[in-house]
Amino acid sequence: MRFRSLMGLSPFWKMTAGAVTWLLLISGLHHWVNTDRDYRRVVRMGYMPVITNLASPLLDYASRENGEIRFQSIKFASFAEMAEALRNNQIQAAFIIAPLSIVLRQQGEDIRVVCIGNRHESTLVVRKDLGAKTFEDLAGRTLAVPMRFSGHNLSVLLLLEESGLSGQVKVVEMNPPDMPAALATGALDAYFVGEPFAAQTLRNGNASLLYYVENVWHNFICNLVVVNQSLIDARPDIVHQLVQGAARAGVWAKEHPDEAAAIASEFWNQPEELVRYALTTPENRIVYDRFVPQQDELQEMADLMVKFKLIESGDIAGLVEDRFAVGADLSNVLDIATILPGGGGDAPRISSDKPAGQTG
Repeated sequence: MRFRSLMGLSPFWKMTAGAVTWLLLISGLHHWVNTDRDYRRVVRMGYMPVITNLASPLLDYASRENGEIRFQSIKFASFAEMAEALRNNQIQAAFIIAPLSIVLRQQGEDIRVVCIGNRHESTLVVRKDLGAKTFEDLAGRTLAVPMRFSGHNLSVLLLLEESGLSGQVKVVEMNPPDMPAALATGALDAYFVGEPFAAQTLRNGNASLLYYVENVWHNFICNLVVVNQSLIDARPDIVHQLVQGAARAGVWAKEHPDEAAAIASEFWNQPEELVRYALTTPENRIVYDRFVPQQDELQEMADLMVKFKLIESGDIAGLVEDRFAVGADLSNVLDIATILPGGGGDAPRISSDKPAGQTG
């Protein structure tokens, strides 16, 4: 025979064969124990840890053990990194800063805005020692925004224009998690960002409140949810569950801010009391029910981007897809589990027979 049987092997080779077999067995058991054996469809959602994106961690938490789809939150350090992940299909949905969706669309990405995040959750704060009371007091100072393609930057540009300070305030881009430390060390004089990053310096005494965003831009859109058209075409039911779940998460969070803060703090690695403060101060500030994307709101934003020479064209044709948000059922939201389909408010499967990009 070409191969000898194990019985014919020398003691050395028998021991070697036994050791290899044991190693393979242990490795297999280790892989089996440590591998996620959740065979449900996984939808990866990119997000930044701000209140406008609260639905992302809530959906992740609710779907860990429930529902037919596992909604997995992926936290990013910057919106630019999130945009690249969406381009490369490393995530299937992005809770992304609103003007960046316009840029991506104009760059040829076949994305659709399907939902708007929670509103009235951004704040402009200034170093407390400056004693600033008005925007005009920031002349000659340095102010940070999340990125040039942000509603915060557009708001600042409008304020600069209205106050006659254009060119007199240094506006810099900075990732939101870095802003509180930069202000505390004096590297920044002010910043405009989504909560809870402004609340962080307000609570520790390093900053004073200058403006809530709703005092500058009513119904301001900080972040919104985008998905690729290919996902809408292939699995409109998944997009429906994502959007309806995000909307229902807002209904639940409004009535249960303490529980929502506890969940979000784990995902964001932020103190629970800080997140609770940002959710509830001032009381009833956060708007959860303005989640349907509107063509005119996104067009206004695009037109401002053209005005301030951030983009060349205001064309946003096909960007807004509102049917999933319009069709969201918000009834019977009883606890965190019921934000998922089948938990008391599941709507019928949405078909894909509507032309791409059509709204209404």
